[in-house]
Amino acid sequence: MLLLAIDTATPAVTAGVVRLDGVVAEVLAEQVTVDPRAHAERLTPNIVGALTAADVSVDQLDAVVVGCGPGPFTGLRVGMATAAAFGHALGVPVRGVCSLDAIAVGTAGEVLVVTDARRREVYWARYREGMRVDGPAVNAASEVPDGADAVAGSPEHAALFDLPRLAPIYPGAAGLVRAVSDWTAETEPLVPLYLRRPDARPQASQR
Repeated sequence: MLLLAIDTATPAVTAGVVRLDGVVAEVLAEQVTVDPRAHAERLTPNIVGALTAADVSVDQLDAVVVGCGPGPFTGLRVGMATAAAFGHALGVPVRGVCSLDAIAVGTAGEVLVVTDARRREVYWARYREGMRVDGPAVNAASEVPDGADAVAGSPEHAALFDLPRLAPIYPGAAGLVRAVSDWTAETEPLVPLYLRRPDARPQASQR
């Protein structure tokens, strides 16, 4: 099965082409741009670049996987809208996953995954043997429950915790694909994990 994997929940604008054979996810090509302000500008070029590098045409894709956050409103909207558009145009299913799950896939023991939630807060979830047992949620780092043996995710925010650091930083194409728990299940509507209201506020009408 050939899959397009997309994530824009973090500063990394990720697009990859993955061949899934049973439980083995082989990344054929992946393009990542780390820029928190370039989601809209870089996602489509990264998708095109990954498809070209993998020598895969869009009509060969069997499904699309997209990270649904948690993440900032604008970034999530870009990735999820693009995934939905590809799915609709190609007539293939689109499966949404928690972006933190994609970072945690394959980790062992009790692991905390954190990403930047701005406002001096972190998005977080806790995992046991790669399976989520708490979260996702958004809190100040000091309010995140204890209990993990290691931390993964954003290096700047992982440093706020007195825990050994693991390598995964951003959701990768393989992790996104492996985060899908059941490929035989009915696809569900994409639901963004904002976890709080967007920063933008409507202006009061002028009197």
